[in-house]
Amino acid sequence: MLRPALRLPPPLCPAICAATVRPSSSSSADCLLQTASALATFPPFRTAKTMALDAAKTSSSVKVDLSDRLKGLDKNVWVEYTGLAAKHKAVNLGQGFPDFPPPAYVTKALAEATNGANHLLNQYTRGYGHPRLVNVMAEVFSKIHNRPIDPNNEILVTIGAYQSLFCAITGFINPGDEVIVIEPFFDCYEPMIRYAGGTPVFVPLHPPKTKTDGMTKSADWTLDMRELEDHFTSKTRMIILNTPNNPLGKVFTKKELDAIAEICVRKNILVVSDEVYEWLIFQPNEHIRIADLPGMWERTITVRSAGKTFSVTGWKLGWAIGPANLILNCRVMLQNVSYTSPTPIQEAVAVGFEIEKDRIGSKECYFQELPEMLVEKRDRMAEMLQKAGFIPILPEGGYFMLADYSKLKNMPELPKSDEAADSVFVKWMIAEKKLATIPVSAFYSQGHKHLAEEYIRFCFSKNDSTLDAADKILTDWMRQ
Repeated sequence: MLRPALRLPPPLCPAICAATVRPSSSSSADCLLQTASALATFPPFRTAKTMALDAAKTSSSVKVDLSDRLKGLDKNVWVEYTGLAAKHKAVNLGQGFPDFPPPAYVTKALAEATNGANHLLNQYTRGYGHPRLVNVMAEVFSKIHNRPIDPNNEILVTIGAYQSLFCAITGFINPGDEVIVIEPFFDCYEPMIRYAGGTPVFVPLHPPKTKTDGMTKSADWTLDMRELEDHFTSKTRMIILNTPNNPLGKVFTKKELDAIAEICVRKNILVVSDEVYEWLIFQPNEHIRIADLPGMWERTITVRSAGKTFSVTGWKLGWAIGPANLILNCRVMLQNVSYTSPTPIQEAVAVGFEIEKDRIGSKECYFQELPEMLVEKRDRMAEMLQKAGFIPILPEGGYFMLADYSKLKNMPELPKSDEAADSVFVKWMIAEKKLATIPVSAFYSQGHKHLAEEYIRFCFSKNDSTLDAADKILTDWMRQ
């Protein structure tokens, strides 16, 4: 095989040529030294040590401060706790991903997209969404929303639901705008709002007034509608809704959503509805889409995820659906950030929807099989935690279960810290018991972290072998 010639940048050619043509007064060693010196400035031949020395020389004069809009946004719960889990080789019930395989038809479709006859599937596709994917999604979600959805103007495909949220928030929020966030909330909402120059305004869900030693339900956590409305001001631009809620697993009822919708219509407020767990609803609960309520389609952007739909979180594909005038703002943001999403992944997800679209509502549909499988894992997790002395909160949907650890009999003597108590406890448990979870205070604003300090979050969307390992850790711990 012919190797491509190494082409040097023009400024280096004379220097190397001069060094390699030896004058009569120079020794061979001198020529080699001159050649090496010239080559050392050419990137492929520079050593890490050379580059580090160069960086040290310039670091005093180059301004490397974090930009003002990113200051205060440098910490991330997933980076920290996933790193701790890896460091201590812990059983990971923290991060929300299934460790069981996704449907074979989507992984097969991905392999065929990358290795098949149509080599163009390895190249850029339409920036706002691969045609095959947006067309089948329009077909699926037109039926779900009971209204025609334009595949080219009312759907935007992004790199994960994260990017859909980012585009929806930054596409509308100006400095000084306020955004209502219901706590507990998925942690990326706050930094995205602050990055846009907005101000997050937090309204907490309230747990049952009377604590119990027995299991409670996520439905017991309620939103005080008067308190919610009191937080709206003339600066309020948007509210972010998450149902089923991460981390709590609460599925908002129609009564609750009707009340939220009435406020939004009356006050002319935009809604970003994070519904990535829309298919993971446990019977007898029902997922109500706020965009379908009277007066809400024209003011709602609904965010969804292929990762949660087909159990492929590592594919990082999401989408936003809404009226064309709202999706337009999101498109402007997207085209200036990543422009498009990976073509083969979009092709594979399109195949997945094509297979499932006629099965929706039947027992053969993966969107029904998955929650039926997860509810068994949820119930097993609740039993494990109760046996160990935790007080679980039974979720109505999603991947996660919160549990109160404050009544554990074998509680360690934890070091004093400025961190929230649940964070200290989780770090101890990862290091000493090799079991990784997430502190629930990570899903609360700074002023409300005290509301969550007795709770931690467990992910039950795991293989039986992972749950077995966690069960053994908990059992052995409680026997000590």
